[in-house]
Amino acid sequence: MMKAFLPRLLAIFLLCPTFAFAEVVRLKDLVEIDGVRGNDLVGYGLVVGLNGTGDGIRNAPFTEEILANVLERLGINISGEQFRPKNIAAVLVTAELPPFARAGSRVDVAVSAIGDAKSLLGGTLIMTPLNAADGFVYAVAQGSVLAGGVSAEGEAASTTTGVPTSGSIPGGGRIEKEVNFDFSELTELRLALRIPDFTTASRIEQAINTAVGQNTALMLDSGTIAIDLERRGTTSPAHFVSRIENLQVVPERKAVVVIDQRSGTIVMGEDVRISRVAVAQGNLTLRVEETPMAVQPNPFAEGETVTVPRTSAEITDEPGVAMAELKGEATLSEVVAGLNALGVGPRDMIDILKSVKAAGAIYADFVIR
Repeated sequence: MMKAFLPRLLAIFLLCPTFAFAEVVRLKDLVEIDGVRGNDLVGYGLVVGLNGTGDGIRNAPFTEEILANVLERLGINISGEQFRPKNIAAVLVTAELPPFARAGSRVDVAVSAIGDAKSLLGGTLIMTPLNAADGFVYAVAQGSVLAGGVSAEGEAASTTTGVPTSGSIPGGGRIEKEVNFDFSELTELRLALRIPDFTTASRIEQAINTAVGQNTALMLDSGTIAIDLERRGTTSPAHFVSRIENLQVVPERKAVVVIDQRSGTIVMGEDVRISRVAVAQGNLTLRVEETPMAVQPNPFAEGETVTVPRTSAEITDEPGVAMAELKGEATLSEVVAGLNALGVGPRDMIDILKSVKAAGAIYADFVIR
C-alpha cells in the first residue's frame, strides 16, 4: 500500500514551486524612530440617552456616584433623592495620543461599558477627561457612540449580534495638552527595528550610508541603528527622515512555524526547511461497549434476578498516511501541500509537524498557541 501512493506524494513535492525571490520593503515599514511614539489615554465617563439598556443602579453604585458628581458640577443637587434611571451607563474611555499631536487636533476614542449595561446603542458620551500615565489631562472626549453590535430580547428569547456593550466615537477626542518633545533639537537619530535581525540591520546601515554618505549610520546591535546628524551637518532632522524613510531594503527573517491548536491553523514562512524524514501516521480506534443483561429465574422457581455483564470490545486500525524519505531538503510548505493532497486534516497535520519537530527534522522556531 505504501508503494502505491509514494510516487504520487513525491510528484506533489516536485510540482510545488519554491519561491526564492526576495521582497523589497521601504525603510519606514521596518523601523521605528526612537522617541517618536504615541501615548495611551484613559478616562472614566458616562453614556446617557440609552433606551432602557443602561446600568442597574443597585448593581452598579459607581454609576450613581458619577451621575451625582456630574449633576452637581452643573448646579443640580440630588443628594438623598431616589434617582434610579435606566438610560445611563458607566464606561471606560480609551484613546491614543499620536506623536506630534497639537492642541485642537482630534483623535478616535473607544468606549466600553464596565457595569451591567446591555447595550450602548444610541447613547451619547458626555464630556470625559482623558489622562495619561503621568496623571495629567491631555484630551477630552464627547460625542455619540457608534455601538459595535445590537441586541434584542423578548419574554422567551433574546438575540445578540456583535458586542453592543462597546463602541467608538470617530474624532470624539480633542487634544487639550501637547507632549513636550522637540524633534528639531535632536543631534542623533536611533532607528529601532520592529523585528530585530543582524542581517537586516546591516543592510539598513549600508542603504543609509550609500544614500547620504559614508559613516552616517552605525549598527549598534540587531535592533538599533544610530545616525549622527551633526556629522552630516543637517539642520532639520525631519527633512533627513523624509529623505531616508523611502529607501528600499531587503529584510531577512527567521524561519518560524506558528501553530494554533484551537483553530487548527498553520502559518509558516518560505524559509522553513525539513530534512530527510519518514512519517507514518494512522488512526487507531479502541471502542468498548457495556451492554449488561438482566436474567430472571423460571416461573415458580426459587431464585433471584441477576445482572449478567456483556462487554463488546473492538479495535479499528484505519489506513495510515506515510511519507517517504526525502532526498535532500524540501520546504515545509511542499510537505504540507503533499499531506493536504492525501486528505490529512489540520489536526492530524499539527500532530505530524510536532512529531517531526521533536525528531529534529524541521529547521525553524515553533510557536504553539
